[in-house]
Amino acid sequence: MPYQPIPELQVEQRGPVAILTMNNPSMRNAFSDDMHVGMREIWEHFALDPSVRCIVLTGAGKAFSAGGNIAGFIRDYEDPQRRRETLRGARRLLDAMTECPKPMIAAVNGPAVGLGCSVAVSCDVVFMAESTYMADPHVSLGLVAGDGGAATWPLMMSLLKAKYYLLTGDRIPAADCVDLGLANFAVPDPKLLEEAVALADRLARQPQQALEETKRAVNLHLQRAIQAVAPFALAAEAESFSTEDVRRTIEGFKKKM
Repeated sequence: MPYQPIPELQVEQRGPVAILTMNNPSMRNAFSDDMHVGMREIWEHFALDPSVRCIVLTGAGKAFSAGGNIAGFIRDYEDPQRRRETLRGARRLLDAMTECPKPMIAAVNGPAVGLGCSVAVSCDVVFMAESTYMADPHVSLGLVAGDGGAATWPLMMSLLKAKYYLLTGDRIPAADCVDLGLANFAVPDPKLLEEAVALADRLARQPQQALEETKRAVNLHLQRAIQAVAPFALAAEAESFSTEDVRRTIEGFKKKM
């Protein structure tokens, strides 16, 4: 029986390939508290499990992940201690994903927004359904883009393009994600998981030590960027919660609940 951390994270193992599904489709796989903790912990489990040679990450339903959930955002606004814990958790999630030695393939089946986008591009190879998009709307909500994009996007695309998409929060269609460097492949929607699993099977047959240590060597570039940028970016994101812009965002969310 594959390891099953929480109901919102489902693991299916197909030989040496583990398929990890974010399984909260009614909330578009937004990160509840439990899913945030589960996603931080599961990468170490995969790293230590010799039966797993490669991981495919996808979402249940019509979304990959909508990122942070509104109720959690409101609680972070109202409770400074919870806010600190949330932002520390965001850093731990970035670290856990970049430290996992097993190859990780994202199968982005629907919108990947905010934290969902950061999680997708923290994988080693990214497949996207042709119909979908990525976006990081932190700034549009009044928040500093602290948990991923500010640290990692400049390594994946030009600095000017990274700044444009982070400052505007514009949606980036799948084909544009490939052109920019946020994704490797845009594929027909019905073939998404099939193609991601096929590559995972191929990588699982590669010499393991060479595969894993090559990944870790390349990820040193990513980890150095996170170490340099994340402390400031996350501290600045914490400050965002004291601004009038975030207060207005929170009030708007409360009216819709």
